[in-house]
Amino acid sequence: MIDLSYTENQIHCVTNFQDLVSMPFNGEMNAICWPRELTGDFSEIVKKVELSENITTIEEEELRELQLSEQGQLAREILLNDLKVLEAHGASPILNVINYYDRDDTYPFFPTDVYSFHVDRSPIPTDTFLCTYHGESSEILPNSQGTKKILIPEIRIELEKIYDGAEEDFESFLRENFFDLHYQAKPDARPISLGLGHLWRLAVDHPEIQVPPCLHRAPKEKSGQNRLLLIC
Repeated sequence: MIDLSYTENQIHCVTNFQDLVSMPFNGEMNAICWPRELTGDFSEIVKKVELSENITTIEEEELRELQLSEQGQLAREILLNDLKVLEAHGASPILNVINYYDRDDTYPFFPTDVYSFHVDRSPIPTDTFLCTYHGESSEILPNSQGTKKILIPEIRIELEKIYDGAEEDFESFLRENFFDLHYQAKPDARPISLGLGHLWRLAVDHPEIQVPPCLHRAPKEKSGQNRLLLIC
């Protein structure tokens, strides 16, 4: 189960998919979880998929064609159903086997890859859905436990050093390079693991948002253990 003892009213749990997609975000609540205890062997699917790059997308046709044991077939049916209900909702889910994400080393003092706590941004109203079926799971952070990195004086000074444009365009520079999306966890922060099998909906930064967008990050993968992740 999800530990809600220190989540500061950030997370709301539901018992079915319809409530997951229809429950409005409000107040401090910017993450909704449908806790699930899933059956089946998802590791078998990970092992059977032919990996092409550090991130391999499993197409539905390929998933259906895998030769699987009974437990693997149970896992496949869950994946197919999750894809189906999200697509019916109007989302565009992607199923990935992840060895690792590319790291951003453009500015070593300020990486903007998914291993950093960040928020998602969209020009239109939308949400982020994700579920980890195998491997290390993503994390979220209560907004009060994170500080926007561009507001940290020593980081802002370094950003000003690399910026060579007009002073009035500095904020646009931060936005265009996604610096304004990233957060640093405070020393006493307690990130929340999203766990395995649970389907999550996270608030995204968009023009009509009424709550703070959800801070989240990808985990550092364990050596030799690929992740199976659905995201949209």
